[in-house]
Amino acid sequence: MFTLPQKDSGTPTTCPGSVSTQGLHSNHGDGLERECSRKPDQKPLKLYGVGDPTAMFSSDSPYLSSRGSVIKWFWDSAEEGYRTYHMDEYDEEKNPSGIINLGTSENKLCFDLLSRRLSQSDMLRVELSLLQYPDWRGHLFLREEVARFLSFYCRSPTPLKPENVVVLNGCASLFSALATVLCEVGEAFLIPAPYYGAITQHVYLYGNVRLVCVYLDSEVTGLETRPFQLTVEKLEMALEGANSEGVKVKGLILINPQNPLGDVYSPGELQEYLKFAKRHELHVMVDEVYMLSVFEESVEYHSVLSLERLPDPQRTHVMWATSKDFGMSGLRFGTLYTENQDVATAVSSLCRYHGLSGLLQYQMAQLLRDRDWINQVYLPENRARLKAAHVYVSGELRALGIPFVSRGAGFFIWVDLRKYLPAATFEEEMLLWRRFLDNKVLLSFGQAFECKEPGWFRLVFSDKTHRLRLGMQRVRRVLEGKS
Repeated sequence: MFTLPQKDSGTPTTCPGSVSTQGLHSNHGDGLERECSRKPDQKPLKLYGVGDPTAMFSSDSPYLSSRGSVIKWFWDSAEEGYRTYHMDEYDEEKNPSGIINLGTSENKLCFDLLSRRLSQSDMLRVELSLLQYPDWRGHLFLREEVARFLSFYCRSPTPLKPENVVVLNGCASLFSALATVLCEVGEAFLIPAPYYGAITQHVYLYGNVRLVCVYLDSEVTGLETRPFQLTVEKLEMALEGANSEGVKVKGLILINPQNPLGDVYSPGELQEYLKFAKRHELHVMVDEVYMLSVFEESVEYHSVLSLERLPDPQRTHVMWATSKDFGMSGLRFGTLYTENQDVATAVSSLCRYHGLSGLLQYQMAQLLRDRDWINQVYLPENRARLKAAHVYVSGELRALGIPFVSRGAGFFIWVDLRKYLPAATFEEEMLLWRRFLDNKVLLSFGQAFECKEPGWFRLVFSDKTHRLRLGMQRVRRVLEGKS
């Protein structure tokens, strides 16, 4: 996760301490169930924000082009916690006092299942075609398997087509490629915030595309609303605001299930967002990378590809990867599904730089076609382990009296630590984050997700029990003032 400098140094309005009761929020799993009310003299949060990733850029190099200097600056300004963690990583035997990472969204619960399956003899095949240049979109055998896999798990009303599939090395490359082929330099995508902050770099570094944040807040305004709820009204206001500043908006990014909130959009909500995009001729990039990581039985997931009719299929582009649902973030396999052949062809051209080896493509095809193992072994066990880890961490948070948002999907809980900030500022949020890091536990702070309310943190629970217990002990020590 990267931290970008904030152009607006003012402190947004928050409701510190007003949401204190944690319980079951109707139909949405654990949620903030008390209304977060504002005082009459408080101003509401900003409705939108036009991103300027290099507003505070100051690292020119005599050896680099201007673009190279910006790219280097992004690396230099990366969150210090991630680098610190890799220099002092926890190991039960070699470094038991090292940093516990509850900040990076990786699934570490099912390595035993994956290692056994990936080590079986059918996973290794070497033949001439796999060692030569492939079709840059991906080998046909893999694209056929992806189309069948997505048809089944996305519950597509009609079979999806291999010619609409493009394979790249992960969703980061997909974001980058789509932004580059859909937008002119300086144009923008709408994105509900808080959001996974690395998308800022994904769309900017190659394509010089910006993000317009649609700011969501924790206020609950009625029985049918939930914290950080996205509405078409908020999308319309953000789009109007961006247009008033002369920013051309070309699309909308949706993450479903959402990161860091865990929101799972209903079919009705998806249709509303897609109809909004069609009205304004906007592309919609839908990231469904957590679609098989819904672990609460009461939560039903609906893919965009499950809808009977897409309002604008030529501008709807869906991405998925094995990084989250299969705990394979290091394998770098992602796939795009789009009915727009111009978009598919343009992205395919960039696959020259973002392709997969033939041997890995063969392995992925073997994995995706093994429906018996996926349905009978992996998915049930993965969901059970995710739920058990979530139950433990959410129980620890309740014991501490800490409110949080969690919808029963993904690997993380959106935690409200506003009452631990002496003042409602991002400076105080950063000081609390550093106290966690000093006590050898890494979390992700809200400003890195463009949250406009200081004091929210993302806590990742998809880890083994002994690491979770030790990590939560360290969290408790900080919050109880024992460190």
